[in-house]
Amino acid sequence: MNVKLIADSGATKCEWCLLHEGKKKKILTQGISPYFLGQEEIVALLQKELLPKLKNIAVAEVYYYGTGLGNTNNVKVIIKALKTLFPGADVEANTDLLAAARALCINEKGVACILGTGSNSCYYNGKKIMKNSPGLGYVLGDEGSGSYLGKRVIQHYLYNTFDEDLKARFDVTFTTTPLEILERVYKGQQPNRYLASFTIFLAQNRGHYMIENIIEDSINDFFFNHLYKYSESWLYPISFTGSVAYGFKDVIQQLCNTYELELGKVLQQPMDGLIQYHS
Repeated sequence: MNVKLIADSGATKCEWCLLHEGKKKKILTQGISPYFLGQEEIVALLQKELLPKLKNIAVAEVYYYGTGLGNTNNVKVIIKALKTLFPGADVEANTDLLAAARALCINEKGVACILGTGSNSCYYNGKKIMKNSPGLGYVLGDEGSGSYLGKRVIQHYLYNTFDEDLKARFDVTFTTTPLEILERVYKGQQPNRYLASFTIFLAQNRGHYMIENIIEDSINDFFFNHLYKYSESWLYPISFTGSVAYGFKDVIQQLCNTYELELGKVLQQPMDGLIQYHS
């Protein structure tokens, strides 16, 4: 049996799974973004954090899924780095969206969605992505994502839309100021992640009508701007992966019922689905 290594990487953390003699071994390393790390830096990082945990097992196939791989130059960087580390292996590098599609749909037709820090979606025909609604990033798009939901929380706070009770809860939870929020959003590093960090406030205060409105309106924007663009949404199951999707799956189910869509799987992370796909 070929030894396989699967990777699901974001910019902050990468989850690896070694499939060897019918067993699964999961390993966590730092995330890899080819926008920020060159080939030599990726090799050095994985020599330190990954290879010692593989204990000289000869890997025959590597399936790497990650951020930034819609860019062909980034794909080349990842493949060269992995071939340096695993010279005898067959190496594939693909987008996180294909990871979601394979994990959620395996070999069946369906619409696959990511609702995490950012959002994305596609129609997958069981073999490849056939349609992809354009992702515009956290400034112009990312409807239904953590950054989109977090932005709504901050707007409600800064515009004094929250009632006194919610405003007090916000102050206790985050101990920040309007000035600090604006500084972090407009001048800080990775503002999309900073925005997404406010999503926890929604999860902690479920049941309050303002909180429920923010969640439902934000995920509804994803349905309207993306799922509505695929005629296949009414023909095949719609499945989701990501922390936001998993945390608010009850709202997703309600919206699917409203729009007469079939909800498929909801996975917190794609790795278990990828293990099934590659097995």
